[in-house]
Amino acid sequence: MAADSHDADTKASDGDATHVDSSAVTRLAEKKNSDFADLVEDAQLGTAKEQQMSIMQALRLYPKAIGWSVLLSTAIIMEGYDVVLMGSFFAFPPFQEKYGVLNPDGSYGLTAAWQAGLSNAINIGQILGLFANGIISERFGYRKTMIGSLLLTIAFIFVLFFAQNVQTLLVGEFLMGFPLGVFQTLTVTYASEVCPVVLRCYLTTYVNLCWVIGQFIASGVLKGLVDRKDEWAYRIPFAIQWVWPIPILVGVFLAPESPWWLVRKGRVEEAKQSILRLTGKNDPDFNVDETVAMIIHTNELEKEIAAGTSYADCFKGTDLRRTEVVCLTWAAQNLSGAGLMSYSTYFYVQAGLATSNSFSMSLGQYGLGMVGTLFSWVLMTYFGRRTLYVGGLASLCVVLFIVGFVSLAGTENASASWATGSMLLVYTFVYDSTVGPVCYSLVSELSSTRLRTKTVVLARNTYNMLSIVNNVIIPYMLNPTAWNWAGKAGFFWGSICFTVLIWSFFRLPEPKGRTYGELDILFERKVAARKFKDTAVDQFQGDSKVFAEKAIHLEEVEKA
Repeated sequence: MAADSHDADTKASDGDATHVDSSAVTRLAEKKNSDFADLVEDAQLGTAKEQQMSIMQALRLYPKAIGWSVLLSTAIIMEGYDVVLMGSFFAFPPFQEKYGVLNPDGSYGLTAAWQAGLSNAINIGQILGLFANGIISERFGYRKTMIGSLLLTIAFIFVLFFAQNVQTLLVGEFLMGFPLGVFQTLTVTYASEVCPVVLRCYLTTYVNLCWVIGQFIASGVLKGLVDRKDEWAYRIPFAIQWVWPIPILVGVFLAPESPWWLVRKGRVEEAKQSILRLTGKNDPDFNVDETVAMIIHTNELEKEIAAGTSYADCFKGTDLRRTEVVCLTWAAQNLSGAGLMSYSTYFYVQAGLATSNSFSMSLGQYGLGMVGTLFSWVLMTYFGRRTLYVGGLASLCVVLFIVGFVSLAGTENASASWATGSMLLVYTFVYDSTVGPVCYSLVSELSSTRLRTKTVVLARNTYNMLSIVNNVIIPYMLNPTAWNWAGKAGFFWGSICFTVLIWSFFRLPEPKGRTYGELDILFERKVAARKFKDTAVDQFQGDSKVFAEKAIHLEEVEKA
């Protein structure tokens, strides 16, 4: 009897334990369901507020985010400076005498092979730096990756400054490519993640303005030193590159981390603190929990669509289309003849202008580029990204063909030479009002948030690989000892630009005014590019299904 009683007590005890465990699971499921409902509600409120936010409201609420984004993007000035510096050196007499060879006519100059080598060294370094950045920045964060890259920049400038031969110069350009490659993607990615929808296009296209500022400074420095005959004529331009890294380094050290990156790492409380550091504290309508909920909801939505975050995942499912669009959008910059701008001074010389006038034209060219980028902010407000991009390509195509036809008059015709130079100025203004800056906005908006860094890396490396091709063929096109096409290169680039125009008309979507969650839904539904602008979507419509699944799970737990 005692044994039976003991067994009964044991069974009762087991039953009670089972009942307690089941109740605990039920309460836990209810709590999770309630938490999820609260998260969705906050995400909806945060999304609605961001979509309804005006530019002035955003400027008042996110002044710190604008400041930090502008600071990081300033690193791109170094890349624009370095690219134009090397291309302009090919028409710079002191540099030619130091690193070039004696030509049959008694002048000095680098061969087309060395011109291509020096121009491509930095692109090869950038490709390697970009791929590394896609892994390192996702693991260690944007701030730490940026700090490391700035320190490398300071070190590698020494190689360029003290280079005694063209071989060392090539190694220096290759090494400089590593940190510059990081700047290319990290700055635009950071800008797209710290600001609301209404400010995205301005802060991402500001990257292009920094690029043009670097080009303008490089042309101005060389214009001021063109009459010097000693080694400092080319050493001073290299040394000026030390001006930027240190102040930017201090700023990046103090800057907040991207809240999107922190959420992806599960560091939600740190993401809230980051957002508070990015916003003003005097807006009663702002709720940091709603903004973080929106980020978490978008992150979870993308995990449902495509769970991975590797480079291979960029080529799977809906992300394959996004990768194609982003890569070709950036590639179009090189395919539309923009490479001619990096060789503008050399182009002007080969078109028949004097060296001093060529540097003056380049200075005016990049000044127009700065004005064009600012003008693009006005145009994007009214026309959106897609319209500007497609229209810009069409305009560039026309300008390039005009350059080609004018060049048929020959380099001996002074009027034709000035006309060719003037059309390149028109090209620069159109490019920097449309295709140039709008590209940065498109590539950051059209990639998914979980794969943004890696997708932008792939896009920029597509651009860099085409830059390598350009840096091989453009010197041959312009060099009088090689193909000697001069302005006739306009026919070549005009034809390719027309092909890119056709692609963009059918494949490039419009992301203006869309949250990242809405863009995810549009791509998942495979909406045609031309219908992105007008298609109505609700990124929260799938949450009812999630609630239903949770309710079914709750009933099963209770029955058990």
